Amino acid sequence: MNEIVDLSLIDWSRGQFALTALYHWLFVPLTLGITFILAIMETIYYKTGDPEWKKITRFWMKVFGINFAIGVATGIILEFQFGTNWSYYSWFVGDIFGAPLAIEGIMAFFMESTFIAVMFFGWDKVSKRFHLVSTWLTAIGANLSALWILVANAWMQNPVGMQFNPDTARNEMVNFWDVFLSPMAINKFLHTISSGFVLAGVFIIGVSAWFLLKKREVPFAKKSILVAAIFGFLSSLFLVTTGDGSARLVAEKQPMKLAAMEGLYTGKNGVGLVAFGIFSPTKTDPVNEKLHDFIFKIEIPNALSYMIHRDANAFVPGVKDLLNGNEAVGIISASDKISRGKMAIETLRNYKNALTEGRKDEALQLKEKFMSKDFQDNYFKYFGYGFLKNSNDIIPSIPLVFYSFHIMVILGSWFLLFFMLSMYLIVNDDITKRRLFLKIAIFTIPLAYIAQMAGWTVAEVGRQPWVVQDLLPTMAAVSNIDAGAVIVTFWLFALIFTLLLIAEIKIMTTQIKIGPKEGGH
Repeated sequence: MNEIVDLSLIDWSRGQFALTALYHWLFVPLTLGITFILAIMETIYYKTGDPEWKKITRFWMKVFGINFAIGVATGIILEFQFGTNWSYYSWFVGDIFGAPLAIEGIMAFFMESTFIAVMFFGWDKVSKRFHLVSTWLTAIGANLSALWILVANAWMQNPVGMQFNPDTARNEMVNFWDVFLSPMAINKFLHTISSGFVLAGVFIIGVSAWFLLKKREVPFAKKSILVAAIFGFLSSLFLVTTGDGSARLVAEKQPMKLAAMEGLYTGKNGVGLVAFGIFSPTKTDPVNEKLHDFIFKIEIPNALSYMIHRDANAFVPGVKDLLNGNEAVGIISASDKISRGKMAIETLRNYKNALTEGRKDEALQLKEKFMSKDFQDNYFKYFGYGFLKNSNDIIPSIPLVFYSFHIMVILGSWFLLFFMLSMYLIVNDDITKRRLFLKIAIFTIPLAYIAQMAGWTVAEVGRQPWVVQDLLPTMAAVSNIDAGAVIVTFWLFALIFTLLLIAEIKIMTTQIKIGPKEGGH
C-alpha cells in the first residue's frame, strides 16, 4: 500500500495532470457543440438546397477541424498520465476505470474518426444524404466519446457497481449498468455536453459578430447567429436544469464540496444561497486556518435548503459539521472516519500477512471479517480516510471552489441573457446597427472558456483530497517515481501545450480572416 509519498511528488503530479486537463478542455467543449450546429446547418442545406447554407456549413467545418486536430493530441497525453503518474490509482480501480475508456476508444472515437473523413472530404463525392448522415454521426461520435470519459469521471466522484477484492487489493466491477447509469454519470454527461453546446453557440455568434463589424459576409453572419442563438438558448435552459440536478447530487454524495461551493461553515436549517461574496484574505477561523470569514456576502434566504431538499427549512451541513461530526443529524466526525479507515487498512494488511506466512485459518477468518456487510458498511466505506494524517485534510481550498462556482453561475446567467438578446436582434433585423452588442459578443467568447475552466475547477478541486471519493486520496494514488522527472515533464508539457494553443489561435484567426468562400470551396 502506497502510504507515504514525497509531498512534492504529489503536488507536481497533480499540477501536471491539471495542466494537461485544462489545456485539453480548451478544445473539447467547442468540438462537442459545434458538431451538432454543423449538423443542423447542413440539414437546412439538405432541405432547402440553398448554396449559402452549404457555404456556411463548410466554413464552420474548417474551424471545427482545426480545433479537433489539436484537441486529440492533448487528450492522448492525458490518458497516458494515468499509467505514468498515477500507477497505484490505475491498479486500485483499473478494472472499472479502464472499461469506459476502452469503450470510448473502440466505439466512440472509431465512429467519430471514420465519419469525420467523409464529412470533410466527401463533399460532391458521396450523396447529399450520406454526407448529412456522416455529419450527424460525427457529432454523435464526438459526444459519445465525452459520455464514456465522463462516466469514468463520475465513478471517481461516486464509486458504485464495484466490489473490493482483498486478494488483489483492487476494486473490481460487478455491475456495469450501475456504473454506466448512475445518476452522477447521467447528470455529469448532460451538464458537461450542454455547457459545450453553450460555448459553441457563444463562439459562433462572437465570430459572426466580427464579420458584421467588418461589414463582411453579412448574410452568412446573420444566418450563423440565428442558428447559434437558438441552439445556445435551448442549451442554456438545459444547462440550468442539469446544474440544479448536479447541486443535489453533490449535496448527497459530496457534502464537503457543496459546503465549499457556498462557503458554508456551520450547518443549520433554512440555509440561504450566497449569490456573491468576498472572503477575507487574512482573517481566519480561530481554530481552523482553512476557514476564511466573509468580508461581505449577498445571500438569498432559505434558497440553498430549498434547492437541495425542496424544503426551505431543511438542514444543510457545513464544513464544521463534516469535520467534527454532528450526532443530531447522523454525521460522524472525520477523525472517526480516519480511525475506521485505518482499521480497514490494518485488517487488509493482516490478511495479506497471514496468507504470506501460511496461516490459512487466520487468513480465512480475516477475509470473512473484511468481506462481511457490517465491516464493508462501517469500515471499508472509509478506507481512503485511513491514509490521511489529520482531519483537516478533508477540506478543499474553500476560496478557490467558492469563487470558481460563483463565476460559473454568474457567467451562465449572462450567456442565457446573451442568447435571448441575440435572438431578439436577429429576428428584428436590428443586429447590424448594434455595434456595442457586436463588440460585447466578441468579448463573450473568452468568458465562455473561463466558465468552462471554473466549472471543472469546482468539480475537481472541490473533491480534494479524493481521487476516488472516500476510498483513495491523492497522496496514496501517485506513482513511486522521482519528483524531478515530473517537474521536468511539467515544464516540457507547459511549453508544448502553450505552443499548440498559440498555433491553434493563429490558424483559427487566419481562417476566420479568410472567411467563407463562394460556393463553399
